[in-house]
Parts: sequence; structure tokens; C-alpha cells
Amino acid sequence: MAANTFGELFRVTTFGESHGPAMGCVIDGCPSGVLITLSDIEKELLRRRPRKEFGSRDEKDTPEILSGIFEGKTLGTPIAIIVRNTSQNSKDYDELKDIYRPGHADFTWEEKFGIRDHRGGGRSSGRETLCRVAAGAIAKKILSLHNININAIITSPFDIDKLKLEKDSCGGIITCTISGVPAGLGDPVFNKLDARLALAMLSIGSCKGIEFGAGFASANMKGSENNDYPSADGKFKTNNCGGILGGISTGQEIIFKVVIKPTPSIGKPQKAYDKKGNIKDIEIKGNHDFCIVPRAVPVVEAMAALVITDFLLLSRVSRI
Repeated sequence: MAANTFGELFRVTTFGESHGPAMGCVIDGCPSGVLITLSDIEKELLRRRPRKEFGSRDEKDTPEILSGIFEGKTLGTPIAIIVRNTSQNSKDYDELKDIYRPGHADFTWEEKFGIRDHRGGGRSSGRETLCRVAAGAIAKKILSLHNININAIITSPFDIDKLKLEKDSCGGIITCTISGVPAGLGDPVFNKLDARLALAMLSIGSCKGIEFGAGFASANMKGSENNDYPSADGKFKTNNCGGILGGISTGQEIIFKVVIKPTPSIGKPQKAYDKKGNIKDIEIKGNHDFCIVPRAVPVVEAMAALVITDFLLLSRVSRI
């Protein structure tokens, strides 16, 4: 079985394959009375939407709300959202049906399940992230009621024109800042706030690393340098802990960076194994992002929103 549900109280289940009829999500545990419009979801999906300038297929990504919202307010019942796939071109993958594409989950997926959808990677495709972004739009609305804001930005450069000419791809770094989080969110042992955020980020198919605050640089710091000391304004002079200590939020901004790997589907000739173990020369056709990083920004924000919303709801039952 595969784990397709994320969260404890605020739970999100995603479904669908890249070249199937539709992608979607079911959100359970959302409080009633939250104002939600279709445009709230559309504007987030628009940020993640495939764009021809990045090399990806052109999808409108129009969401449909099937349940859980009535007259613009959440009912407290499961919210179902779907986005129909309209521009998939499955024949582009016919030649790769028996080949494991380099850098993709083709081999590992088939080893686990004994079967796979070769069309665009099926459920292992980055297209699955639109489900997360749709759910994240709901979570962001809840967080806005508590003046919590999530903002992710690209902090590494890339040159799309050069990548197009070289028929190659690149990765990058996204820095996410969460402001307005009260102190006390998270648990001290196995359900640490930073551990859950790390799980959320590393569940994104293209994410290969994460660091909080000073992160890996803290390995070369002394304790006297890494500790965050108070300042005269009642705050802290630094935020090397990234807003989390002992798995629990400090009330400072939560800051982390994630590493996004290069898109594995590239136009350059490559070598790959087929199902019989033979090495084949391949050229991957179709539309693929030269750089997935810009489209990953709203995905990072969405996953962060799901985590913070879940912990916010859990905090209601932590104390009498």
C-alpha cells in the first residue's frame, strides 16, 4: 500500500495520475465556517501552473469543488477538489514503456508495486503537487485568520535560455519564511514541528534536502555563536534555530531552505536500463520543465501551510 494521506487532524488525501482523467484531493478535518471561494484555489494553482516558457505542457488547471463548501463557507465535512487533465499526450511515452528513465521513480515504483503507469510517471509525476497546492489554499485561509503568513522565494539563480539551448535542466534552492506562528506549536519527541516540516518538504518528489535556520553552517559554529540571545526589544538578536527549539515553535519566524533537484527529463541523449537489464540509448520526448524551481515555490508554501494548520488545530487539545 502507498501512503496518500498527510496530517493528523487536518488531513489531506491526494489521488490521480499524471495522464489519467483528473487529479484531486480530499481534505478532512477542516473547521466549519471558513470563507472559501473558487478564486482562492485558482490563484494558488495559477502560481504552480505549467508554462510553455519553462518547457512544460500547457494545462489550464481549472479546479472544481465537489463537496464540503456551501454558499462560500466550509461545512466541516470533507472537501473534495478535482482538476481535470486536458493536455496530456501519452503517446510521447510509448517508446519508454519498458525503459527506466534516469533520475525518475520508474524502477523503484515497479520494484515496489510490480506495475506502473509509464505515462508521465503516473502518480510519481510532479503533477501530483497540484493536489497539495489546492489543499494548501484552504490551509492558508485558516492561517490568515490567525495572522500567520507563509512566503517562499527562490534564492538561487538559473538561466532558462541557456538550458533550452543545451537541452538540459537545473535545480535550485527555495527559502521559506513563516511569520506570525505563536510559541508552543509542535511536540518535543517524535512529532517535532521541524521533523514534520522536513517530512512535508521531502515528500515533494523533487526535494532532496532541507535545513532550518543556520542549518549546516552550525556545524562550524561554537555554542556561543549558535545560541540565540535576547535583545533589548524583547526579541532575539539572531534566529539560528530557525524559529524552532526542541521541536516546538519559539514565536520567532520559522525559516528553512529546501534543495530542489534538476528535472530528470531532459532533451539530451541519455543511457538507461530496460526491464531486461540492457543498456539503451534514449531521448525523452514531450514537454518537460527546464527548471522546476519556480513552480515548486507554491508547493513548498502549501506543504508548510498544511503542517502549521495541523499543529494549530492540535494545539487546541494540548492544554486545559
